Amino acid sequence: MIRALWTAATGMEAQQISQDVVANNLANINTVGFKKARADFQDLMYQIYSKSGAETSGGSQLGIEIGMGVKPMAVQKMFGQGDYMQTDNPFDIAIEGDGFFQLDKNGDTVYTRAGNFKVDKDGSLCNSEGLKLIPAVDVPMEMVHFTVDSGGTWTATDGQGNPLAIGRIELARFTNPAGLTSLGRNLYDRTDASGDATVGNPGEDGNGTISQRFLEMSNVNVVDEMVKMIVGQRAYEINSKAIQTADSMLQMANGLKR
Repeated sequence: MIRALWTAATGMEAQQISQDVVANNLANINTVGFKKARADFQDLMYQIYSKSGAETSGGSQLGIEIGMGVKPMAVQKMFGQGDYMQTDNPFDIAIEGDGFFQLDKNGDTVYTRAGNFKVDKDGSLCNSEGLKLIPAVDVPMEMVHFTVDSGGTWTATDGQGNPLAIGRIELARFTNPAGLTSLGRNLYDRTDASGDATVGNPGEDGNGTISQRFLEMSNVNVVDEMVKMIVGQRAYEINSKAIQTADSMLQMANGLKR
């Protein structure tokens, strides 16, 4: 019965983490480029009273193995495509398919799916924090029109349509994007689990294409998250009932001798 107390407690802790993940998903439902997360769990060690497959006089037996509960193993990012929202901003850019934008963070390269870019005082395209796009997109102050094609080639032109500056946006891909570490603020960084970035042009070598005047929104599905919330709540409740039941059994055992 003491084992049941601790086992059920691990279940309550696991469901609390699951609810935390769901709450974060729902909180970021309107965050540009946000990717939902999923909590992964693993059962704990087993107390073995008799080993499965042991030979007996009647043949082999199934054995008695009692689990000790559950533990959280990972919170995995799900990089499915989010919905697209059309805008009137020429500096809003969405990736259709695989790939990440590259940003310069104090000399280090970080990655994002959020394409809501702005122009800073130097004419460089950057995110809301001022982190500049890599390779740099520098638009002249006298620019009137800014266009980006599906292959990432951008052109800044004057009022007569004469090109003032031309360049190309590059995308980074990872063998295992779920292995990226979340830095917050819509940013990711590479890890040994994600592998190194493979940089290439949009629309080539498996990279996604570019859509100007569009933003990729969060890929959170409200209905799915609400169902997960209800399931997690009921699982938390039933684990608390298991603790109460084990406590009642202990109370009965303690009351045997009067």
